[in-house]
Amino acid sequence: MGINSNRVEHCSDHHACHDEHETAVTISSTDVNVMPSLEVHRVCLPPHKTTLEKLVHKLSEAFFPDDPLHKFKNQTWFNKLVLGLQFFFPIFQWAPNYNFRLLRSDFISGLTIASLAIPQGISYAKLANLPPIIGLYSSFVPPLIYSVLGSSRHLAVGPVSIASLVMGTMLNEAVSYTDEPTLYLQLAFTATFFAGLFQASLGLLRLGLIIDFLSKATLVGFMAGAAVIVSLQQLKGLLGIVHFTSKMQIVPVLASVVQHKHEWSWQTIVLGVSFLILLLTTRNISLRKPKLFWISAACPLASVILSTILIVLFKSKLGGVQTIGHLTKGLNPPSSNMLQFRGPFLAIAIKTGIVTGILSLTEGIAVGRTFAALKNYQVDGNKEMMAIGFMNMAGSCSSCYVTTGSFSRSAVNYNAGAQTVVSNVIMAAAVLVTLLFLMPLFYYTPSVILGAIIITAVIGLIDYQAAYKLWKVDKLDFLACLCSFFGVLFISVPLGLAIAVGVSVFKILLHVTRPNTAVLGNIPGTQIYQNINRYREALRVPSFLILAVEAPFYFVNATYLQERILRWVREEEERIQANNESTLKCIILDMTAVTAIDTSGIDTICEVRKALENRSLKLVLANPVGSVMEKLHQSNILDSFGLDGLYLTVGEAVADISSSWKP
Repeated sequence: MGINSNRVEHCSDHHACHDEHETAVTISSTDVNVMPSLEVHRVCLPPHKTTLEKLVHKLSEAFFPDDPLHKFKNQTWFNKLVLGLQFFFPIFQWAPNYNFRLLRSDFISGLTIASLAIPQGISYAKLANLPPIIGLYSSFVPPLIYSVLGSSRHLAVGPVSIASLVMGTMLNEAVSYTDEPTLYLQLAFTATFFAGLFQASLGLLRLGLIIDFLSKATLVGFMAGAAVIVSLQQLKGLLGIVHFTSKMQIVPVLASVVQHKHEWSWQTIVLGVSFLILLLTTRNISLRKPKLFWISAACPLASVILSTILIVLFKSKLGGVQTIGHLTKGLNPPSSNMLQFRGPFLAIAIKTGIVTGILSLTEGIAVGRTFAALKNYQVDGNKEMMAIGFMNMAGSCSSCYVTTGSFSRSAVNYNAGAQTVVSNVIMAAAVLVTLLFLMPLFYYTPSVILGAIIITAVIGLIDYQAAYKLWKVDKLDFLACLCSFFGVLFISVPLGLAIAVGVSVFKILLHVTRPNTAVLGNIPGTQIYQNINRYREALRVPSFLILAVEAPFYFVNATYLQERILRWVREEEERIQANNESTLKCIILDMTAVTAIDTSGIDTICEVRKALENRSLKLVLANPVGSVMEKLHQSNILDSFGLDGLYLTVGEAVADISSSWKP
């Protein structure tokens, strides 16, 4: 009875091989700790597929795991047209059912987030070394575009601290925003365009897996480091320093604070610290009592208004406090003529755009999915990429810089009772009124208030609990977190991020190149075989060494696995000799967790089998998955294993082989 004709066959369905089985093998449970009666089943090959069919299946699984076209099946052409509009423009999903009750909730939440978006927009533009008015422009056009294309009901769109910090840092390394403000502004718009192009391309090509390389551990460390740097940079405004370093590392920033202590202004310090305490206090109140979220949401705008009134009333005594100054009234001016697609600074614009694009995309999707989970609805990641991408591309042509979903504003939006993205439209309308009529009121707004607002916003990015959890659960993740944190603090923002991504990739490579292997034992009275180090009741089976490989068998780990398997065999023989146990006769390789194999892996199995045969030991394979089984069959390696070299389960292998050893 040859192995290819009897023990291996193609199956037309999942149950075909189980309907026809070989003669049952009955063995004593006292011999090998197995059940008294056991059937030995054939090992099936997966259904035959052509190379083209396999390729199509792989691509569909890789890029369309959610099967986005399933809604279009068995629909009329008119329904398909409606579904297509809803697919690309989510506004057509909720707009037909929109009513006054939803509008009332969205109106309240829209005004609430506007009170936060206006001062934050001005502050974050300052963080990106851009004119304050650009922050308000970026809080007007992008939310309107997102309301048409976005699929999240609670995402509040606008400038965010991390993207602003990264853009300001990377562009300032190439062009000084004080010496060449026009060129700097052109590069900011160009970088925003490339950020949007990159984001939209990821969504259209369904390549969202790229942003998955920014692990949670990496982002925890990166955001904490960025929050510290951003907060230290605000010492310039809080202390009233005029000449301050443009570098973003902790050492130059602290050195600049000390070197320019003669510029410190006591009026600025008193004003800034007072409002910072107020902002932090209201934030703490809202964290402790979520129902009072409106206190922290309204406080930034209230602080701007109150500080402006103080400057106007006590102008003579607070004359040393720096103010924002003149802001131009009116709508966003077109900026498509400012995009630079040639010249020596194109490379830095593309690089800045890609880095800020990835960061803003990661934050926006994460925030959207967080609040979608709370309300039990789905957010399509690829749609979000396209929405955020087109939003930034359009924004770059209307005097906006990189925008995405802000966690702080989205949290306020959610707590304020937002029901749809109309809250973004209401917020944009409030910003529009500000741009058209209220800009002169910001003339006397002190710059120190913007610094206090930024510190209050970014301090929430320092997540101590998440870092502690990383330490408890995964030390390598914690190492990636530390690398990201200290890299941002002491080297630079983009390099710190790159180092952290490198550590995360190294972790992946470590898991692939050095996979786990384990010795399995039988749990008495069952057909279950588990790691003997995890389960104390699991017993070794006499004369057998049962090994499990918990990773794909690839060229990168083939040599390691060969050496590790032979080492397991050597150690088992030494243990048997030391304890005077039954001689080792058979090694069973449990391939349940081997999800894939390549030619190097197949060659390694052949070499291990030959090495064991030279030592009068038998190698048996158990439960290879479909794709692995197919490659083993196509390579003709199964012929060399013989009749009893391949089994469906470890239990069947132990029972069948041990029965053949009986007199």
